[in-house]
Amino acid sequence: MDVVGVSRASGYSGGGLMIKCEHPQYKTKPKYICKEPDGCSNKWMENGDVSLYDDTRAGVLMVFFRELKAADAGTYRCGVKVSDYTESFTELQLSVKHDAKYPMDVTKTAYLGEVNITCQIPEEYKVHFCKEEDNHICQNISSSEVTQMSGSSERNEERVVTVSISNVSVRDAGVYWCGAETRDTYLTFISLTTKIQLNLIMAPVVRREGESAEIFCPYDSIYKSKPKSLCKGKCSTRDRNPLSETVREEKESKTDRLTLKDNVTARVFTGSITALTAEDAGKYWCAVTLETELSYLHTHLMVIMNEELNLTKYEGDDVSIQCKHQDADQKSFCKAHEASMCVKDGVSLETIRDDRFSFSDEASAGVFTVNITDLREEDSGIYWCGAHVTTKVTLSVKKDFLMIIIISVCVILLLIGGFTLTVCKLRHKRRVAAHSQLPTIPSDGLLYAAVSFQKHEESLSDATVRFTQNHRKLVKVQRLSLV
Repeated sequence: MDVVGVSRASGYSGGGLMIKCEHPQYKTKPKYICKEPDGCSNKWMENGDVSLYDDTRAGVLMVFFRELKAADAGTYRCGVKVSDYTESFTELQLSVKHDAKYPMDVTKTAYLGEVNITCQIPEEYKVHFCKEEDNHICQNISSSEVTQMSGSSERNEERVVTVSISNVSVRDAGVYWCGAETRDTYLTFISLTTKIQLNLIMAPVVRREGESAEIFCPYDSIYKSKPKSLCKGKCSTRDRNPLSETVREEKESKTDRLTLKDNVTARVFTGSITALTAEDAGKYWCAVTLETELSYLHTHLMVIMNEELNLTKYEGDDVSIQCKHQDADQKSFCKAHEASMCVKDGVSLETIRDDRFSFSDEASAGVFTVNITDLREEDSGIYWCGAHVTTKVTLSVKKDFLMIIIISVCVILLLIGGFTLTVCKLRHKRRVAAHSQLPTIPSDGLLYAAVSFQKHEESLSDATVRFTQNHRKLVKVQRLSLV
């Protein structure tokens, strides 16, 4: 036995761990890993939770612990059998840590084209990003662009990175791992802290009740000779939906309403469903049969019911709208011009965030109710009610012009009444003021004059009235007749 060196590695309970044992001088020699003391008696290789891959071109044995357990801690030998009598190995001391932050389990749904995946790793380590392949080894993705982003923790011990994968195709769906890489003289350790399930989605297919729908499933050329299926909901063999059928290369499979056809030249198989009903709505998976079912791509089939709902209300009113649904987890009341806009990342969204909106569910009846209180004019628009089975609801909220007129008349009458009252008060004040200027002492109120009459011959009928100078304020002339 030739002990090359001793290395230490650690991982997180429940997370992954990749170990690369390098033997570049023994590229084609058989390699192994075993756990002391018991496992090394028979050169333990792999089991359900541990996978091995011997890269003979680089002389590297890759060991992948898919889900670390406390029992995995211990001392290992990672070596190569040089000859029948000689072995060379590196001693590895593995510890398993427990941390509430790790591992992280993330499901990411993205459209074909480009996808960004974020993960968190300890600050001082090199980023490692890999994808589980068919041999269950996590292969490094060197072509991905890795960019460090802001968002370090308060203790500045962790960082968030993003991995951008461009030109995403159906082949890119699957399980990815993100972790921190450590390298010493003979071994490389990658503690995989974040597991990402990447599902790819196509744009939703939206059709009306009674119409036909086509679901197109592109696939990679490596699957052209494999049987393919279109499955609703789930694609496992045990609980495959009765609507699902399998089509093989260049052949057609047909039932009463479903037709599957595979075009290997275009690398697309198509599922056509006629006479759509509410029961046909839901999530559909494009699947390829390998050792197990591989569901690599999915889309949503939305069926718009022919019966539409048109509502007219006034501002301040309340309204209740009943929506049909098939899946208790798929309830949506979405305001959008088109029904397809209500599906994002494969999940129907409740796009309205407002305390005036509330939901009540009657699961047994297959309906849920949307209640809107204190309606406003801006609530007017087109709503889609019910996720995969959806009803178009047109809501028109108007101003109550009769009430506006009544209020306006009342305001005008109040203004007129107020103006009239003001005028009356002003007049009353003037009268009071004028009355206060009149004499109030009797001697000042009446004026007396001394009158003397003299008889003249010229006119026996006329009398001359003379006033003293101090009594000219009030004049009273009388026509007198003298006898």
